[in-house]
Amino acid sequence: MADIQAQVENILRDLVESGRESGVQVAAYLQGELIVDAYAGEAVDSGSLLPSYSTGKGVTSTLVHVLAERGMLDYDTPLAHYWPEFAVHGKHRATVRDALTHRTGVPHLPPAITPEELFDWDGMAALVAGQEPLWEPGSATGYHGWTFGWVLGETVRRVTGLTVSEALRTYVTEPLGVADSLFYGVPEEHLGRVVPLVPGGWEEALGRIPSAAPFFQAIPNADVWPTARLANRPGFLRADLPAAVTMTARAAARMYAALLGEVDGVRLVPAERLPLLYEIQTREPDRILGNPVTKGLGYFLDAAPMGGEPTAFGHNGSGGSIAFADPRRGLSFAFTCSLLTAGADDTSAQDLADAVRAAVD
Repeated sequence: MADIQAQVENILRDLVESGRESGVQVAAYLQGELIVDAYAGEAVDSGSLLPSYSTGKGVTSTLVHVLAERGMLDYDTPLAHYWPEFAVHGKHRATVRDALTHRTGVPHLPPAITPEELFDWDGMAALVAGQEPLWEPGSATGYHGWTFGWVLGETVRRVTGLTVSEALRTYVTEPLGVADSLFYGVPEEHLGRVVPLVPGGWEEALGRIPSAAPFFQAIPNADVWPTARLANRPGFLRADLPAAVTMTARAAARMYAALLGEVDGVRLVPAERLPLLYEIQTREPDRILGNPVTKGLGYFLDAAPMGGEPTAFGHNGSGGSIAFADPRRGLSFAFTCSLLTAGADDTSAQDLADAVRAAVD
């Protein structure tokens, strides 16, 4: 396996030297064993924390599955059973499954919402609960860019009695030994390990989307777009925003490895629950993203770095990050980056995942 490590290190070095990346981390586990833990770029090492935006949705989904396994919630129970305030405006039938598959009908935010409002947990939970859905819950899917985090995160808070960060630590990161490397809100003592994000074309790509596109119902103004500018705000890093995550690649790869099987004696869900995670829930056109997206139970199933594996599941984040599991190989993979890229420049994760798969095969 040393050959895989050396190969990935060489690719990362080339990416940074060419300017295609600034700071990067890659980690992979095979059958529960760490086979790649590589990094490159100034001020980046394997313990650096990188804001990784919607890669966090896979983390939040994992937390929900762990709670479901413990009998603390059920996929087909209405959210309002746990969170009564969510029932208004016809949302009383929306289930945990609907939330995991972006079908609750509340992807939208007020047009003038500010970052400071995003950082206020109680205020945002109340706002999302009180919204009138854009469609009948359960009848369609549409990417809940920010609201995914409060819909599921407040449900987690109601069933556990813990903040979503406390629940993540208690049920996922502490058992896995990564409580210092996988966060929603980053504790003060770890802020010095956070690598600032760098604009790399992602924000410009968002600016080229027609202003009338449904996409901007989910992220309605540039101040709350998932950009380097937002992620580098101290308030962002400290806030619980479980549609996003700040992490090391090693911690994310370890989490997905512990979904596939045991990692140092810890397994997050039993083998019989695993197929539920990547069972296709919908392939229909996404009302926010504007194209069909294959979704499992909280995870995307068709991101390019997954290599077309029909059972691979995980989540990518704005600007290039991703973490996923490949059950057929027993492989998990994570890629974090500080330079937020788009389009033809956003291929690093796929190139690296392809190299790891080829070496494993």
